[in-house]
Amino acid sequence: MTLFEAILQAARMRTGAAALELRLPQPKSATDLRATGDDRYLSLMSLRIFRAGLKHSVVDAKWPAFEEVFHGFEPRRVRGMPDEELEKLLGDSRLIRHGGKLKAVRDNAATMLDIGAEHGGFGGWLAAWPGSDIVGLWEALAKRFSQLGGNSGPMFLRMAGKDTFVLSPSVAAALQHWGVLMAPPKTRQDRAGAQEAFNHWAAETQRPLCQLSMILALSVED
Repeated sequence: MTLFEAILQAARMRTGAAALELRLPQPKSATDLRATGDDRYLSLMSLRIFRAGLKHSVVDAKWPAFEEVFHGFEPRRVRGMPDEELEKLLGDSRLIRHGGKLKAVRDNAATMLDIGAEHGGFGGWLAAWPGSDIVGLWEALAKRFSQLGGNSGPMFLRMAGKDTFVLSPSVAAALQHWGVLMAPPKTRQDRAGAQEAFNHWAAETQRPLCQLSMILALSVED
């Protein structure tokens, strides 16, 4: 396993040491994750789903209208929306009128409430999940929620402040460059191999996964 110090030095050579540190994200603490309301998690989850495949600025500009029609993303109110109300949204020009994604908001509200009932809120579930098995959390999100497969689950976690790495094209390229993977990660075994490497580097550096992920990407690309 390549020592992360070599990866860090490669990233510093590309960006400058001070500039690199300024770019690194900070994850939320477990306390902050638990304190965040489920309505904010549902909003962020839905935002990520609608951003997929679209220019983010376009989706973000429409988000106040989404907040309005989905009742501030309060999960119980969203879960209770009848089919007729959802169907009317397909005619609302303020929104992105994607039937599958609009329905996913209601489906995901129901799932979030189920999880929250078991863990004292959705944030409690996120806070309790160990970073040493973050790929397991990705799988749980993809299995239990609608439209959260691929990188959408990890990107939602990043937006919500849950510490995670992301297998972006740059990170995937860096994992190959530094000899962790032989090809772009596509299988469960590949994700497990990436997790093992990140666990090793987290123990070596005491840095959060999100910072390791960004440093890794910047070690091979600007």
